[in-house]
Amino acid sequence: MNVVRLPFLALLFLAASLFPVSQANSDICRLCETPVKQSSPASAPEKPISIDITTRLNFSRFAIAGNGQSGQVKINPQSGSAQVQGGVVDLGGYSLAGTAVIRGEPGRLVRVDMPTSIQMTSSTGGTMTLAELQTDLGPSPRLDAAGELRFSFGGALQVSGSVSGKFRGRIPITVQYE
Repeated sequence: MNVVRLPFLALLFLAASLFPVSQANSDICRLCETPVKQSSPASAPEKPISIDITTRLNFSRFAIAGNGQSGQVKINPQSGSAQVQGGVVDLGGYSLAGTAVIRGEPGRLVRVDMPTSIQMTSSTGGTMTLAELQTDLGPSPRLDAAGELRFSFGGALQVSGSVSGKFRGRIPITVQYE
């Protein structure tokens, strides 16, 4: 009579495979002294964050009162109102604070970064500085239950010399989850 002897570990493995393991205990190593947890499945990927500019910052029309004069046109992001200072004369029109909408994962805190100033240029090569860029956001902005956050931004356009024309510039605004 031939007797097949299996090592003890092989018998243990054979016994473990004969008895089904319940789902609740499937993350336990039966051969280990202490339970070993399997890594949990990765959480759902976070929703990408985006920003859309809904209204462009617009300083309307203005002029410098005299040669060599300087001044500034300020747009308040909270109220949207424009204020002229120094040798700048308001020529009418409708100034607008810029507005933007951030979309992303509902309830998440976000950080909004923008430069404090940028250079604006005209098609004739003239330049002006848009300084004191700021938003109406509080210290810890958070997306609402729909995953949106609306905010306004403004700044102070520094006017000096005898430049003229339509001035344009890009304000790089970056948004990321906290």
